[in-house]
Amino acid sequence: MTDPINSRPDPRPTRDRPDDDPYLWLEEVDGAAALDWVEAQNADTLARFADAAFAHDRETARALMDRPDRIAMVRRRGDHFYNYWKDAEHPRGLWRRTTEDDYRAGTPDWDVLLDLDTLAAAEGEDWVWAGADLIPQTRDRALLKLSRGGGDATVLREFDMTARVFVGDGFVLPEAKGGASWLDRDTLLLSSALGEGMATRAGYPRTVRLWTRGTDPKAAKILFETAADNMGVWAGVERPMGEERIVIAERTGFFDGHLHLAQRDGVTTRLDVPSDAEIHLHHDGLAVQPRTPWSVGGRTHAPDTVLAMALPDFLAGGRDFAVLWEPSERRALQDVFWSGKRLIIGALDNLSPRFGQCERGPAGWSYRPLPGLPAIGTVSVWPLDAEPDEADGELSALVQDPVTPPTLLAIPPALSSPTVLRTTPATFDAAGLRVTRHEAVSADGTRIPYVQTGPDGVTGDAPVHLTAYGGFKVSVLPTYQAVMGKLWLEPGGTSVVANIRGGGEFGTAWHEAGRREGKALAHDDFAAVAADLVARGVTRPNRIAAEGGSNGGLLIANMLTHYPERFGALFCTIPLIDMRRYTKLLAGASWIAEYGDPDDPADWAFLQGISAYHAAEAGRPYPPTLIATSRRDDRVHPGHARKMAAKLQALGYGTAFYEPAAGGHGYGNDSTQAATFMALGIGFLRRSIGWNARTV
Repeated sequence: MTDPINSRPDPRPTRDRPDDDPYLWLEEVDGAAALDWVEAQNADTLARFADAAFAHDRETARALMDRPDRIAMVRRRGDHFYNYWKDAEHPRGLWRRTTEDDYRAGTPDWDVLLDLDTLAAAEGEDWVWAGADLIPQTRDRALLKLSRGGGDATVLREFDMTARVFVGDGFVLPEAKGGASWLDRDTLLLSSALGEGMATRAGYPRTVRLWTRGTDPKAAKILFETAADNMGVWAGVERPMGEERIVIAERTGFFDGHLHLAQRDGVTTRLDVPSDAEIHLHHDGLAVQPRTPWSVGGRTHAPDTVLAMALPDFLAGGRDFAVLWEPSERRALQDVFWSGKRLIIGALDNLSPRFGQCERGPAGWSYRPLPGLPAIGTVSVWPLDAEPDEADGELSALVQDPVTPPTLLAIPPALSSPTVLRTTPATFDAAGLRVTRHEAVSADGTRIPYVQTGPDGVTGDAPVHLTAYGGFKVSVLPTYQAVMGKLWLEPGGTSVVANIRGGGEFGTAWHEAGRREGKALAHDDFAAVAADLVARGVTRPNRIAAEGGSNGGLLIANMLTHYPERFGALFCTIPLIDMRRYTKLLAGASWIAEYGDPDDPADWAFLQGISAYHAAEAGRPYPPTLIATSRRDDRVHPGHARKMAAKLQALGYGTAFYEPAAGGHGYGNDSTQAATFMALGIGFLRRSIGWNARTV
């Protein structure tokens, strides 16, 4: 497309003309013209990059994802361990269960409850598993959530656990975002965007309703309603001492909201805590972690402090919280959850995992570290029981690092030494690989940690795969990546994970530093890591291949427009890019707290600085770029990726684009789709940085 005035490449939209957008037609997800453009782009990209090496990589990746010796992750419900399993013969997956004794003994006899491949074929639907909620105690019925194509919106259907069929006259909820929970056998607690006026601006549920069997869900009684401009509302049910208590989580923004307690006849209480605090409630236990300083009970508590007291005391007016955990500059809270009557606190101490258990006794609260967990690596901990009301305190833990495959542990309620439930055999040769940690200095002098995995020594020419996220207080820690290990590390490459601002690696302060006006600083951080790899003699700029998805896709797009000279190739996936219109596209309005509001001139003043879509211009030394998204992503609109690719191509760049028809907000719904996405990206990056890696 050219400008008719001067016949130069059309630069629109620009920062000076942000709303003059000639590519709005690409926002029509299933529009005929848009789909014709997408299919032509896909064909061109595959013709350019889907060679023999790609086919080999795709099959290697698929085999790794389908390998039969990987860990079958489980949650306990009653006497059974439940698992959802995909493999080459069952690409959509099997919902199955086995007895607890058999699983622990290592000889599970899996009882298949639902074969999703068979169901999808019989019904002619592109079903993707999205979870199940069993009716408490009897567990003879379940609410199954099924997604068409992998999107966030799901269909809800009642399933008979004994007959293994859907209930003919059972609960069925048409496709919508949200879900439902069992109140009793004939009543559901409905948090769904289904129905006229039932969705917020962001597309999430606006109401909590009581839905009785045999009635129209759209006519169900509204128990609670939030404003249309808020993010959304969700609800669940607790049964302390056998009594029913409805808990309603209202989100007024991504980081703000209120917790309400209710009965079937209405809301009884809104908990009197700051709107930006995280609340962890279980039966008579209340834990609060403020996001900003909170003065309560005669004391002021720093952000991320963990406070606890008995819920009945709090409801009676008490505010004498016990301080269970406090942060420091490099000691950052990561996770807080209840397991039975115990509160589990997960933290990072200078990026090393630390987990402990707090329990209230006659003399007050006590703290004990969880035993047998490594001080180095990545550790995840969660309750073994999927039903909180029946949790006995047993925990599951997964431990790993970039060269050590995951091990699944069980930590008994008595906190004796954990037992190994499963281990994963190595999927790539890690001989000669070393994991090291380094720090780069960002543009404003802030030190940015990163973890490097690769061969010993430096050559100045290492093929480097660099990634980060930097948003929403999400911590990105180095884990064992089977496909990346096989296709990048084993052939001699180096991988780097950067802990840029905007994440949660150093707590709320680290996130705040990379939020809104600070988002540009987070992008500077990533560029600083790339520069540091060169300064340390690891590599050179044209050998650095950078990849990021979602908010990380925004990061990669800004590397293209702000720091093109520091990279040899960019893989930008399921990205957010157009910061002028992002609030008008799908769930975008829910992220205003993270990025800012482009309709507010004060916010647009800094947002335009990270809107790569508006910054892209002709004649710049942009590195080779592949932009990939998913048509069924109903969270981050595929229009972001489409429009950016179209504009870059119009400006004269050879930008490649790829958009599969399914996949949701991810790389694919099954191993074949995901392997295609990953192999295409890895192959593109290797080729673009001039690395002819030989993979086995």
